[in-house]
Amino acid sequence: MDRRTLMTGAAAAAIVAAGGAWYVSQKPAQTSIANITPASAEGADTTGIVEMTLGSDDAPVTMMEYASFTCPHCASFHKAVFKDLKKDYIDTGKVKFIYRDVYFDQFGLWAAMIARCEPTRFFGISDMLYDQQKTWIGNGDPAGIAERLRKIGRVAGLENDQLEACLSDEDNARALVAWFQENATEDDVTGTPTLFIDGEKHSNMTYDDLKVILDAKLES
Repeated sequence: MDRRTLMTGAAAAAIVAAGGAWYVSQKPAQTSIANITPASAEGADTTGIVEMTLGSDDAPVTMMEYASFTCPHCASFHKAVFKDLKKDYIDTGKVKFIYRDVYFDQFGLWAAMIARCEPTRFFGISDMLYDQQKTWIGNGDPAGIAERLRKIGRVAGLENDQLEACLSDEDNARALVAWFQENATEDDVTGTPTLFIDGEKHSNMTYDDLKVILDAKLES
């Protein structure tokens, strides 16, 4: 497989009910985020969630990526495709880019909460999270992951109090999980990375293949 498979809706709820590994009760070192599941997040207020975008609103092509900070294929896409995409298409005004979070586990949620702590820093922190993915995930120890995520936030310029406030915002965590569920269900996203180019759904691909699609859109 070239992408990580996503479990949503009833499948995810069933795993949680069975004591599975979606969101667990271990906290990121003394935050209040615990036992957040798709079921417990249902009905959360998502109106304050910020859509993370790059590029001009007037760009002729819109591309959206669904990705998870804990997905190895997303990290590969970020390194092998996204940086050239940004340079050649987003920064030149040809493509408006939208990034949407996917949460396979609590660690991806924590990473997103750090990245979203200050929206203007989101894509810079995202670069760090993907580039250092293997390092901050480490051996999967929750306390270690939380501390390494804090370190990334501090290097990115976030203050300690700001980081703790973001990581302990349970209402925001529930809203993010609810928003992810709504988006993934509406767009029928079942794995990552999943791309939408002017509304057309695509799986993971090379930069050369992506260029063919984008150039055809720009020429039409």
